[in-house]
Amino acid sequence: MKKWILKNKFLVISLLMLIIMTFVDYHLSIEALRNSGSQLLTMLMVVPPIFILIGLFDVYIPRETMIKLMGEKSGLKGMSLAFLLGAFSAGPTIAAFPIAVVMIKKGAKYSNVLFFLMVWSSLKIPIVFFQITTIGLKFSLIINITMLVVFAIGAIISEKVFTKEEIKLIEEKANNY
Repeated sequence: MKKWILKNKFLVISLLMLIIMTFVDYHLSIEALRNSGSQLLTMLMVVPPIFILIGLFDVYIPRETMIKLMGEKSGLKGMSLAFLLGAFSAGPTIAAFPIAVVMIKKGAKYSNVLFFLMVWSSLKIPIVFFQITTIGLKFSLIINITMLVVFAIGAIISEKVFTKEEIKLIEEKANNY
């Protein structure tokens, strides 16, 4: 029991705070439970389809294809594919990490995976359309082109900063998942 409590500290602390909050303001604690339930349902609607797609990606895309499209010698083609995968994605950023792990396992270049994660988090097509409708086309283009350039340069520099041993360690960790 003690080991479980230590492993789930955040959950235990949250439940204790909720119990204390119930004595302070009962209606607020009920609202907190409703919000938690709503968030849980939302995640249950988003996460299973993403994991199904990840499983299909892992099973049906051969390692040789991933190496050819996004591997060490992929160049601009690999970066472009990483952009397309990230830009046309759906779901929260946290869903991109299991996909990135599969990409690394399949032999994708580290900078391409980093670029994919950056694009997924900030340059998804729905986000860009929302920006255009709220702040205008010109300002949206300036922001998004700047982010794209910074992401590409950052991914390339990150791969150069890490040693081959560090990248191998990341690949080994990905293979263990």
